[in-house]
Amino acid sequence: MQSTMDNSNNVQKDQLVPTYSRTNPFQAKILKNVNLNGEGSSKETRHIELSLEGSGLSYVPGDALGIMPSNDPELVDAILEEMDWDGIVAVTVGKGDEVLPLREALTNYFEITLLTKKILQGAAAFTENEELQRLLLVENAAEVKEYCNGRDLLDMLREFGPWKMTPQEFVTLLRKMTARLYSIASSIAANPGEVHLTIGAVRYTAHDRERKGVCSVQCAERVTEGDTLPVFVQANKHFHLPETHDTDIIMVGPGTGIAPFRSFIQERAVNKATGQAWLFFGDQHEACDFLYRDELEKYQQDGVLTKLDTAFSRDGDRKVYVQHKMLEHGKELYEWLEKGAYFFVCGDKEHMAKDVNEALITIIEKEGGLSREDAEAHLKDLQKQGRYLRDVY
Repeated sequence: MQSTMDNSNNVQKDQLVPTYSRTNPFQAKILKNVNLNGEGSSKETRHIELSLEGSGLSYVPGDALGIMPSNDPELVDAILEEMDWDGIVAVTVGKGDEVLPLREALTNYFEITLLTKKILQGAAAFTENEELQRLLLVENAAEVKEYCNGRDLLDMLREFGPWKMTPQEFVTLLRKMTARLYSIASSIAANPGEVHLTIGAVRYTAHDRERKGVCSVQCAERVTEGDTLPVFVQANKHFHLPETHDTDIIMVGPGTGIAPFRSFIQERAVNKATGQAWLFFGDQHEACDFLYRDELEKYQQDGVLTKLDTAFSRDGDRKVYVQHKMLEHGKELYEWLEKGAYFFVCGDKEHMAKDVNEALITIIEKEGGLSREDAEAHLKDLQKQGRYLRDVY
C-alpha cells in the first residue's frame, strides 16, 4: 500500500516538471547582455547570461544551446505592406491544427530570410511575371542558385509581382523556423543554474539592402536583461573534455570560437585539473577585439591556462592568424601532441578550420620528419583516437 502511494506522488511530481526540449523550449530569463567588443571595433559580439532556474536543464562543456528565434518585426511589416495584407488575418500553420494571426506566424513560426528554389517554384503559380518563369527554366539552375544567395522573401515579393495569392497560400510556401545552435560558453559547475553564450551579430549589405542575422541581431538589438529567450540544450558527444583531469589540451578558437573553450577552462578551474592547457585566440584588433581578455589573463596568472597565444590580424603590416601562431610554436605543439595532448578547434569551417588543419599537417610533417602523406595519416589517426576534435560551422 505504502509503495503505491509513493509511486502516485512521484507521478504527480514528474507531471509538475515539464521536460524542456527542442519542441518544448524553456523560457530562460536574460541576466546579462553586454557587447564584448570595445570602441573602434567593426564587430559586435554579445556575451549573454541566461538563467536555467526551474528548468531541470543541464549541460557539459562542449554542448550547444539552441534558441528558437523571432524574425525582425521591421521585415515582417515590410512583407505585410508589400502585399497589402492585414497582420491579424488568421492562417493555418503546421499540419493544419494550429491557427495564428498572420503577423505572429511570420514573426515566430516561419523562416522569412531564406529564399530557395523550391519557394520560387511554388510562388511561380501565383504570378504571371515573365522574369520569374524565365529564371526557373531548367537551363538556368545556376542563375537560380545565384539569385537565392543573399536574398529573402521580401526581395522575391518586390521583384516578381503582381501577385494573386492569399496569405494562406503564401504561408504554405514557407519553411518552419529552425533553432539556432550556439556553443555554450560556461561551465555549470562554475555557474550553477546559468548558461552563457558568445554570439557575434551578423549584419551585412546585399542587393542594396541591409541584412541581419535572425537570431544574432535579435540578441544584439531586441532583447535585454529581464526578457526571456526560448532555449533547449543540444548535446555534442563529439566535442568534450578528456575524461581525466591530468590530460593536456590545446584549444584553437578565434573570434566567437572562444566560446566552448571558456567553458573548458572554467570547468578545469573548478576541478583543479593538473593537465596543461594552451589556448590560441585571434581576432582583428587587440585593443577592441580581445574577447574575455581579463578573464583569460587571470586564468593564466592562476596557472589554469598554461599558455595563451594571440593573433590580431589587423594590427600589423601583414595579417597574422591563429594558424601562423601554431606554426611559430610548431616544435612545442608537436611535443604536446606526442605526449598525448588533445587538440580542439572551434569556429569558421570555410577558412579557419581548413587553415588550422593544414598547419597541423605541416607541423607533424616537419617536426615528426614524415612525408606529407604520412603526416596526414598521423592526423587522421589522432582523429580516430578522439584526440583531434572540431566544432566548426
